[in-house]
Amino acid sequence: MISQETLSQIEAIVGSQYLKLEKAQISEFGSDGTKLHAMPEAVAIPGCAEEISSILMLATRKRFPVVVRGAGSGMSGGAIPIHGGLVLAMDRFNKILSIDKENMTATVEAGVITADLKDAAAREGLLYPPDPASIKISTIGGNLAECAGGLRAVKYGVTRDYVLGLRVVLPTGEVLNTGVETMKGVAGYDLTRLIVGSEGTLAVIVSATVRLLPMPETSQAMVAFFSDVAASTNAVTKILRSGIIPAVMELVDGLCLSVIREEIQLRIPEGSGAMLLIELDGDRLSVSHGIKKVEEQCRAHGCINFITASSDQDSELLWEARRNISPSLYKLRPHKVSEDVVVPRNKMPQMAHFLEELSRVHKIPIPVFGHAGDGNLHVNIMLDTDDPEEVRKAHTIVTKLFTKVLELGGTITGEHGVGITKRRYLHMEIPPAGLSLMSRIKKAFDPAGILNPDKILP
Repeated sequence: MISQETLSQIEAIVGSQYLKLEKAQISEFGSDGTKLHAMPEAVAIPGCAEEISSILMLATRKRFPVVVRGAGSGMSGGAIPIHGGLVLAMDRFNKILSIDKENMTATVEAGVITADLKDAAAREGLLYPPDPASIKISTIGGNLAECAGGLRAVKYGVTRDYVLGLRVVLPTGEVLNTGVETMKGVAGYDLTRLIVGSEGTLAVIVSATVRLLPMPETSQAMVAFFSDVAASTNAVTKILRSGIIPAVMELVDGLCLSVIREEIQLRIPEGSGAMLLIELDGDRLSVSHGIKKVEEQCRAHGCINFITASSDQDSELLWEARRNISPSLYKLRPHKVSEDVVVPRNKMPQMAHFLEELSRVHKIPIPVFGHAGDGNLHVNIMLDTDDPEEVRKAHTIVTKLFTKVLELGGTITGEHGVGITKRRYLHMEIPPAGLSLMSRIKKAFDPAGILNPDKILP
């Protein structure tokens, strides 16, 4: 419990208008994209690093938990205040501090919406490549905390690949600048990359300096339909082996196609068991050449139909098909467990066959979509949580899924993070020596254990 005296001290730090205590005000801060919920005791909305520092020093002294929150779009429960305590909402850290066109960098505060940074960079003829599905609502700080991936990771990589430096506040109150503002820098341990992806357990990210790229001259979307997932994923491997690196290579399986068929204007050919949504970008000549090579590889590996978007409107139809998948899955069951596993690309056909068998044995729909270019599959276990038998089956399926993924040389999470939803499974991937080392790192950063406690580590 946070005492009344301590709440008064927090109020003195941030001001009465930036401390929320009423249940009706703070309830929304207890949930995230998982729809799980835990009620915080209070929500503080600091306005500068010094206020965060004062709050964390108070928390370390008084031993109350602090959970940092961006937009609450995370998919692993990382921002849920499972022990109550104080939620630190980063809403006021919403400024793009600078865009350096000459050096192609940007410095942004943690509460900036990712799409706003992308748009601001585009106005200067520059590209911020990370492109998570939640781009229009998620914040840079949340993306950094989870090391967000997204649709364009196959060509451009993930969030950590664009972070040059951070400004953070440690749980003990020190304000620290990590990393550099240059393209190179190897002075000391790489604290920047350690903090990126640490899910708010090591430090509070205040701002970041990120790398930008020149905006591609053009882009072109296309879609290829296949009889099954194995054929489509074989085509993915061959396209990449041919020297073409698409900006986007999205896989949609037959079950996903069946639920969106009636809701989109795109014609899905009969017999389609999988779809690849592909986008190339670059200069006009290389994109035109790339389209031909992509179509050749798709048709050589069983493509039923290949469509190239002839206009921005056609491109939008293709993206509409992709965006409609997740909400349409609830036609199959009222609830879902969504896992974001990754396997080596050449193991995706094996993974597809394994999931089909799991679905058949347990009589539960398991539609799959995801980022085929990097082997990142979003496996959706559809169930009715009011049915105890289906809940039991879902837990069994998750364990079998993770076991198979690791057997194939993959990982149990590619972009959603561990949070609380995968915490019980982390030991399957990380050996005891690794978990022990992570615990010691956490202790070094946060000796009192106040920052996002009981997340990640089992």
